[in-house]
Amino acid sequence: MTFSIHGLPVARGIAIGRAVLMASRVDVAHYFVSPDQVEAEIERVRAGRNAVIDEIHRLQHTIVGMGKEAPHELSALLDVHLMLLQDEDLIEGVKSWIRERLYNAEWALTTQLEQLSRQFDEMEDEYLRERKADLEQVAERILRYMKGVATPVAPPARRGPRQQDLLLADDSVDVPLVLIAHDLSPADMLQFKQSVFAGFATDVGGKTSHTAIVARSMDIPAVVGARSASQLVRQDDWVIIDGDDGVMIVDPSPIILAEYGFKQRQAELERGRLARLRHTPAITLDGQKIELLANIEMPEDAAAAVAAGAVGVGLFRSEFLFMGRKGDLPGEDEQYGAYRRAIDGMQGLPVTIRTIDVGADKWLDDGHRDAAHLNPALGLRAIRWSLADPAMFLTQLRAILRAAAHGKVNLLIPMLAHGSEIRQMLSLLDIARAELDARGVPYGPVALGAMIEIPAAALTLRTFLRYFDFLSIGTNDLIQYTLAIDRADESVAHLYDPLHPAVLQLVARTIAECNAQGKGVSVCGEMAGDTTFTRLLLGLGLRCFSMHPAQILAVKQEVLRADAQRLAGWAQEVLAAEEPAQLLG
Repeated sequence: MTFSIHGLPVARGIAIGRAVLMASRVDVAHYFVSPDQVEAEIERVRAGRNAVIDEIHRLQHTIVGMGKEAPHELSALLDVHLMLLQDEDLIEGVKSWIRERLYNAEWALTTQLEQLSRQFDEMEDEYLRERKADLEQVAERILRYMKGVATPVAPPARRGPRQQDLLLADDSVDVPLVLIAHDLSPADMLQFKQSVFAGFATDVGGKTSHTAIVARSMDIPAVVGARSASQLVRQDDWVIIDGDDGVMIVDPSPIILAEYGFKQRQAELERGRLARLRHTPAITLDGQKIELLANIEMPEDAAAAVAAGAVGVGLFRSEFLFMGRKGDLPGEDEQYGAYRRAIDGMQGLPVTIRTIDVGADKWLDDGHRDAAHLNPALGLRAIRWSLADPAMFLTQLRAILRAAAHGKVNLLIPMLAHGSEIRQMLSLLDIARAELDARGVPYGPVALGAMIEIPAAALTLRTFLRYFDFLSIGTNDLIQYTLAIDRADESVAHLYDPLHPAVLQLVARTIAECNAQGKGVSVCGEMAGDTTFTRLLLGLGLRCFSMHPAQILAVKQEVLRADAQRLAGWAQEVLAAEEPAQLLG
C-alpha cells in the first residue's frame, strides 16, 4: 500500500530505489553489578571506546587514500567523533554511575548519554545543538563493540520482480538503492561511499546535521527528520526520496513511479542545462554585471565553489575551525594554514573571511562554562565574544593577515552594533599588524567589512561606512533580531518572515546607502541563494550575492533572465506593500 512520510528537504533531487534498512538501536539491559565487578565493567566501557577510536583512525586513513573522491566534510566530522570519544565528561560520568550506583556498563553509558543530551538540548546555536546526534552515535558504536554487534546495515533481500521493478530496472543495470536509517554517523557514510546509494532518509536530523552536510557535498537527494521512517519502511521496499519537497513515498504505484521518474529525468536535464552556465558571466539583460560568490565552512569547500563558477568566496565561516575543540582552540599557525588552503583553492579569486561567530557556549571553551546567559542569541556572541577574549581574537587576526599575503582577502566582522566596538576592533587589528612587524612575519592588506545583522547597525549605516570598505547583510540574523523570532523555536518559527516589510526596509536601506557612497554591499544569508528573492534583490540594487555553491547556477539563471532597471520600479512597489509576499507570486 502506498503511503507518504514527511521530513525536511536537505539535499535537492529525486532518488528512486529499493530500501536498505540500517538497524538503529542496540538493546540495552539494565541490571546492577556487585562491587567486585565494578572495575571489570569500567574496563568493558574503556575497551569499547578504544575499539571505536581505532576504527575512526582506520577510516581517517581510508579518507586519505581516497584523495579527491572523499567527501571533504567527512574528515571534519570524524574529528568531531574522535573528540567526543576522548571527552572526559563522557567517560568519567560513566565511571561514576558504575561506581556509585553499581549500574552495569551499558546502563551507565546510556544514563550518561541522557544527561549530556539534555545539555545539548539547552544550547542556543542550532549547529551545536544538532551535535547531540554525534554524541548519540558515538555511544551507540561503543555499545555495539561491547555487545559484539555486527555492522548495522543489512543487504536487501531480493524478492521476485513486481510491476515497479519492470518500470525502473532491466537486466543490464543494477537496481538503485536508497538508505533508510534512524540516523547516520560519518563513519557509516564513509562505509557506504562512492554513490552506492542513490539517496538517504533518516528519522532524525536537521538542515545542519552531518547527514545533511554530507548529502549536499555528495550531491545526493536526502530527507531528514522523517520521524519513524526506519520503522515504517520494510527491507527492499521501493521508495521515492523527494529531496526538493522533503517527502518519502513508500511502495509507490506504477502511476506515481512514472510521474517521479519523469520528474527525475527533467531534473537531470535541468541540471545539465544549468551546468552549461558555469562559464557564462552573470550579466542581466540590461547589462548589469552581478557577482555570485560562495559561502564555505571549511578550506576544502573552495573546490566546490570554483566548480560551481563562483567568482570568489563571500563568506568563509571561520567558526567551523573552532567548533568541538573543548577549549583546545586552533592556534595561529593552524588557522593560517586553513585560510591559506582556502585562498589557494580559489585560484586567485577573492576570499572573504568572517571572524569567529559563536556565543559564550561551553562547547567551545570550558572556561566560559559559567558565563551562560538565559538567551545566548542576545549575549556574548560573535564580535562581543572576540572582544572579550583579545588574545584569542589577536591570534585569529594575525592568522588572517598572514594568509592575506597569498591572495586577495577581505576581513568581515560579525554582529557589530556600536561605534565603540568598531573602534576597539580597529585598535586590535593595528596591534595584530604591529605584532607581526615585530616578529618580521610578512602579511598582506585586507579590505575591511562589517556584517549588517542587527537592526541598530542597519539604522546607523553612515557610521559604519566611515570605517568599512564594504558591508555584508546577514539576512538570517537580521530577520531574527528584527522580528524577535527564535528560528530554533518551533512554536514561533512560522513567524520567521524574510518578506516582512520591516525586514525589507532594512535590507533596501543598506543596499541604497552603500550604492550612494560607492561602497560594496552583498547579501550572504539564505535570501541570497533562494531564487524566490533574486529578482527583488536585483530590483533593490543588489549586485553581489553570496550563497552555498550548489545554489549558484540556479541564481545565475535568474540573473540572466532579469532586467534590473525594469525591476527597480516593481521592487519599490513591493517595499510599499502591506503584504509584500503577494507581489512575488
